[in-house]
Amino acid sequence: MKGSGPTALNYLVPGSGLAFALFLKAWPDLAPGSEGLVPGIAAVLAIALLCGSAISSVAHADVVARRLGQPYGVLLLTMSVTIIEVSVMASMMLHGENNPTLARESVFSVLMIVNTGIVGLCLLLGSLRHREQTIQQQGVSGYLSVMIALGVMLLVLPAETHEGETGTFSPRQLIFMSFVAISLYGAFLYMQTVRYREHYESQPEGHSDAPPTPNAFALSLVMLLASLAAVVALSKHVAAAFEDFLGNFALADPDAVTGALIALLILLPEGIAAVRAASRNHLQHSLNIALGSALATVALTIPAMAFISTLIGHSMVLGLDTEDRTMLLVTFVLSILSFGTGRTNALNGVVHLIVFCVYVMLLFMP
Repeated sequence: MKGSGPTALNYLVPGSGLAFALFLKAWPDLAPGSEGLVPGIAAVLAIALLCGSAISSVAHADVVARRLGQPYGVLLLTMSVTIIEVSVMASMMLHGENNPTLARESVFSVLMIVNTGIVGLCLLLGSLRHREQTIQQQGVSGYLSVMIALGVMLLVLPAETHEGETGTFSPRQLIFMSFVAISLYGAFLYMQTVRYREHYESQPEGHSDAPPTPNAFALSLVMLLASLAAVVALSKHVAAAFEDFLGNFALADPDAVTGALIALLILLPEGIAAVRAASRNHLQHSLNIALGSALATVALTIPAMAFISTLIGHSMVLGLDTEDRTMLLVTFVLSILSFGTGRTNALNGVVHLIVFCVYVMLLFMP
């Protein structure tokens, strides 16, 4: 069945979001995070426009993907969202107080939200609607092998090295591990797009139709970039509003909650696209989006933040706490088991979602 394509709102909302973000920049006293009724209303409007821009980015990304073909369409959305995440974290690092755990908490949150929350929702909804779903086992194994290697080396190993008593790499170790992360991700992209492309290919519903015209493709590409720009522009204000709101509570680990919030905002476009694909019985396409976003985050965000932190002289703590290491390793083992047979069912989705609920509980009760 052919997709309906972008609607009029998908063209109007991104521009409205960008205009509202510029308005808040011109009048910072009205921005979310300030005291008073007007900033509260502005926060609600910013959240609504951010969600609308995220949905619009998915609609336009679908048009772009139909023109580019797979896996390039998915890669475009993945790389765009990764750039947004780095931009948001860099902005918070440059304009706020030094937060050495910001990158760690954000990357860890992305891994947990994707591998337990988004993947669990995709597996459950897809299986409830289509009973059992099949995947390209070799392709999913490629995602998991690189993700597990980088996750352990970048988030667990720093707390285990001789120089990592505080969970940090030495400058030389950080440079070397950043090079390792980028090189490994580059090798994965080559395998995904050239050598073993057939392991990652899928035909989502509607993608077998005639590709969009060059004019429609160009317009959707511009609107995709505008939608993603609106997300990043509004996310700062939404995050400020949430930080102000969370400041009213005695949280045991406010950095973890902030990192989860950043991850949730950034992953909204890909989360929507992944769930939609799974509900249409195209689980491989769904996993390409979800796992691709998590892999790009851990492989590219940490090296980028390492460069920025070194440039401005801020420290960066990467080693996870004990409970976070346990949750990460459980998630990796669960992912291996869930995709090990090449077929998934509703039980797989339920288990992933239960682990996600435990992760959320630990955010507020570590």
